[in-house]
Amino acid sequence: MIANTLTSASTKVLPLLGRSQSELTEWVVAQGQPSYRGKQLHDWLYNKGARSLEDITVFPKAWREEFAQNPTVEIGRSQIHLHKTTRDGTEKFLLKLADGEIVETVGIPTSKRLTVCVSTQVGCPMACDFCATGKGGFRRNLAKHEIIDQVLTVQEVMQQRVSHIVFMGMGEPLLNYENLVGAIAVINKDIGIGQRNITVSTVGIPNQIPRFAEEHLQVTLAVSLHAPTQEVRAQVIPSADRYPLIALMDDCREYVEITGRRISFEYTLLAGVNDSPEQAEELAYLIRGFQSHVNLIPYNTVSDADYKRPTERAIQAFVQVLEHYKVAVSVRRTRGLEADAACGQLRGQHEKALAK
Repeated sequence: MIANTLTSASTKVLPLLGRSQSELTEWVVAQGQPSYRGKQLHDWLYNKGARSLEDITVFPKAWREEFAQNPTVEIGRSQIHLHKTTRDGTEKFLLKLADGEIVETVGIPTSKRLTVCVSTQVGCPMACDFCATGKGGFRRNLAKHEIIDQVLTVQEVMQQRVSHIVFMGMGEPLLNYENLVGAIAVINKDIGIGQRNITVSTVGIPNQIPRFAEEHLQVTLAVSLHAPTQEVRAQVIPSADRYPLIALMDDCREYVEITGRRISFEYTLLAGVNDSPEQAEELAYLIRGFQSHVNLIPYNTVSDADYKRPTERAIQAFVQVLEHYKVAVSVRRTRGLEADAACGQLRGQHEKALAK
């Protein structure tokens, strides 16, 4: 029960952000307040940007002062540590969490939408060889409120309603399963973003894709494939040794069977590694019969990795092969290159600067 949890004798301060309206109502009633204040609290959390209970001016002044003097709960918002804007309008944030850890999030605007790229972990344990986040190591999972805060921060700073969410930031979402699913529920029901506008990206964790399918969510699952063969995939993704490509594809087929939804296969093009026409043919063969889409991502150069971005000619040749085999394919055009666009780069540069 939220009332018992938040008013326990423990000295641990717990956040209100991430709670539903019914949970918030239960809490305010336990504090001796009328039940309608639960709706007010919900509105101030998710629509009016409250960062502390003292900010909620519709609450009695004496009650707000009580929490200021003896705080047992908090809203659970992060602080903006660094904010960069690029020429194309992309806005990248480093957010400082309550324990001092730093996490990235990105706001990507177009003429019709605002997409937030959300992180689920501080760092990442998957250690993909080409990934800036993986190079930085793993610290911890993000709590549900820390995931949700990213969406609210981007929305408030950019002064535009967020329409789409992609869980493609720092970390492996399916390794933070409960907080991921809980955050999706709040983003959908409390912030008001449709599940069909939410994408969850995973490099693949044994048994977790079928488990995620059983949630029967209407989100898009994006599987970070990055190679058409086990040998090449194991070269760039260390975890592939423990989760062979054939097992991953079996789990993806089970996901499609359970949900009836297509899978998006993410494929980062690395020059001379996985970008040849022959490998495009192998990829087409690998995903044959799938209800799927291939999203090609030309590599963003990372200083700590020895990979290069393929030429435009190589990218188009890869696309043409896939199209020849009737594979649905698109190329993700990079946004915000001058703001260290690849996931983890801005945080990595920040930590290197602190270490000097």
